[in-house]
Amino acid sequence: MTTSQHILACIDGSAVTESVCDYAAWYASKLNLPVGILHVSDIPASSRRDLSGAIGVNSRQFLLEELSQLDEQRAKVVNSYSNALVQDAKSHVQSSFAEVGVRVYQRHGKLLPSIEHFKDENRAIVMGRRGEDHKNSRINIGSQIETVARGSEVPILICSEKFEEPSSYMIAFDGSKTSIKAAWMVGKSPLLKGLKGHIVMVGNHNDAAKQSMSAAAAQLEDAGFIVEAHHISAADAVDGLLTFQLEYDIDIMIVGAYGHSKWQQLFLGSTTTEIIASTLSPVILVR
Repeated sequence: MTTSQHILACIDGSAVTESVCDYAAWYASKLNLPVGILHVSDIPASSRRDLSGAIGVNSRQFLLEELSQLDEQRAKVVNSYSNALVQDAKSHVQSSFAEVGVRVYQRHGKLLPSIEHFKDENRAIVMGRRGEDHKNSRINIGSQIETVARGSEVPILICSEKFEEPSSYMIAFDGSKTSIKAAWMVGKSPLLKGLKGHIVMVGNHNDAAKQSMSAAAAQLEDAGFIVEAHHISAADAVDGLLTFQLEYDIDIMIVGAYGHSKWQQLFLGSTTTEIIASTLSPVILVR
């Protein structure tokens, strides 16, 4: 299949790189798309402008030449590292998902502008969450996730642990436009079709929200999905959702990234933030 679209895997060489590649390849295989492996090098600006004008002209010129050579050497090392990283990632994908096409991209600068460069090609984005330190209840989710989530219109899959092909999923639902859109997007994509699905609403909600959840479940069933709707009670939305995940052995979570309800206000102590920071399972953010 020839297509300009891809699943964009953002890698940085950290411990989650293989996980990002595997989940991106899995995502791509379900949609019959290639993976686009992206590594962004942010080379620090030269320090030459900090040289004091108090030293002699000859000394200053000599130091500028030295700094210029160091800048060139640093750029070469960074580029060599980036080349090795994307090629290793490509080989990893091809060894695990031979049927998935792979594109490699290398850019300089910041991550979000680099992602936006491929805006028309991005069907979804896969990013790593820092999960190396599991001693604490909260996981370091990384500063880039909020930036990318706020600036991207496509779904973002966040992962940290070694890849395991999902067999079940849950949609966090509260009756808002964002949660309705999340259910709608699941129904329009082959990504999760065939997996055991759950739509979960936590806490006290009005009849309109409950009816909206039932309608979303019915819509998914009409599209051929296996799904159950659940309205559960819990003092805290995060605890309720994570407890449900454990009880039902949910492999992947779909959460609204933006919305008007209090638990969808992104990355400011919200439920969305707490879910990402409290679970080791992959999370798909839908804006």
